[in-house]
Amino acid sequence: MEINFDWPAIRAHFRASWKSNFHVSIASVNAEHHPTVTPIGSLFLNQDATGFYFEKYPTSLPLHVQVNPNICILAVNSGRWFWLTSLFRGRFPTYPAVKLYGLMGQKRLATGDEKKRLLNRMKSASRLKGYHYLWKDMEYVRELKFIRAEKINLGSMTSHL
Repeated sequence: MEINFDWPAIRAHFRASWKSNFHVSIASVNAEHHPTVTPIGSLFLNQDATGFYFEKYPTSLPLHVQVNPNICILAVNSGRWFWLTSLFRGRFPTYPAVKLYGLMGQKRLATGDEKKRLLNRMKSASRLKGYHYLWKDMEYVRELKFIRAEKINLGSMTSHL
């Protein structure tokens, strides 16, 4: 995949993946150079090859950026209908998973637009008790810049893509 050319398709895949999983997995490297994975439910991709996530709960991921800012984000479309129709047809209509490679940037206060994007995503849960515990007071974001994208191939099921 070419990150700039395929960016609209990458964003569409990440939206579909979030709808089926409610999170993506961010791989990073700790101070001992060991890989680790962190689930993040508040990742947003911008119009260009950048993004951000709200950084309220991760504790180790912010420490890793001080040692090594490189990350890899995996988004898997786990939608049942997506998989059932693909298995029935013997091919996926789009890639079932995409990885983005990039760099973690600065932690900063979220802008009004970024907070609005989070509120729009979580709107359906806003009347639930857990919403207030999880998403009401999201203040900070971590900037992300992506340099490469990789599609996940699954043999003949994705050979036409």
